[in-house]
Amino acid sequence: MILLILFCIGAAFVQRVSGFGFGIFIMTILPYLMPSYGEATALSGLLAAVTSILIVWKMHSHISWRRLWPILFTFIIVSYVSVKFVSSAGDIVLKRMLGVMLILAAVWFMFFSRHIRVRPSIPVQVAMGTLSGVMGGLFGMQGPPAVLYFLACTGTKEGYIALTQCYFLVGNLMMTVFRAGEGYLTADVGKAWCVGVPAVLLGTWLGSKVFDRIPLNVLRTIIYIYMAISGAVAIFA
Repeated sequence: MILLILFCIGAAFVQRVSGFGFGIFIMTILPYLMPSYGEATALSGLLAAVTSILIVWKMHSHISWRRLWPILFTFIIVSYVSVKFVSSAGDIVLKRMLGVMLILAAVWFMFFSRHIRVRPSIPVQVAMGTLSGVMGGLFGMQGPPAVLYFLACTGTKEGYIALTQCYFLVGNLMMTVFRAGEGYLTADVGKAWCVGVPAVLLGTWLGSKVFDRIPLNVLRTIIYIYMAISGAVAIFA
């Protein structure tokens, strides 16, 4: 419970400071705390939804639905297939896959993400939605591909935050439905969610207070190194 609380605070803090990263951060520990990998992804999605719902309510007027629907619709379809795959794969295999994904994500963000730009077109939305759906359904970390698209299609900070948080909220709620159908929405998930919600709210509040005081590049570097180490542990443990 102590580890769950601490990592919920940390994940919410990261999400508030950078606009995404909740699932990436918390999935480094949840597979080791929950009875099964599927339950870990279910808990991650439910907790992540808490961080998004208040922001969406507050900033819904900035949501451009025509820029959201194609990528969101693609994500929902692909994430459904990915969640089905989780039910047929063993926990050890999935943890190994998660470890590889964490290392790849860390390398991507540290060395390549700043040099990649995408165009806000329908084919790009479908491509990013597909990649995001695979990452979300399998690993609970659908953010990176979607963030690339939303950064390209919005001209304001408000528009970016509104679109990303609406995407995460709807996506996580839909994946919760899919995971419930696979039997991952268990009593253990419900209990852990009740423990985690206050910690998520605390982490979000802390992130809002120190947003302007922590150099974002320093925070991101620390997170990426942590991701790479966590990935290596998941692969070889």
